[in-house]
Amino acid sequence: MKFSCVFLFVFACLVALSAVTAAPEPRWKIFKKIEKVGRNIRDGIVKAGPAIEVLGAAKALG
Repeated sequence: MKFSCVFLFVFACLVALSAVTAAPEPRWKIFKKIEKVGRNIRDGIVKAGPAIEVLGAAKALG
């Protein structure tokens, strides 16, 4: 008798959980923002590469 009550309760919980729709995505996407910051840093390093190379060459001459 108790097993059937437990089984029925678990079955009801599974049915209730399967009927629930997913929540909408949050407006703030923390991982996207972290990725954007990393991309900006990488692009800044790539753009500054030639200038740093020129400074290194000038320092070697001096």
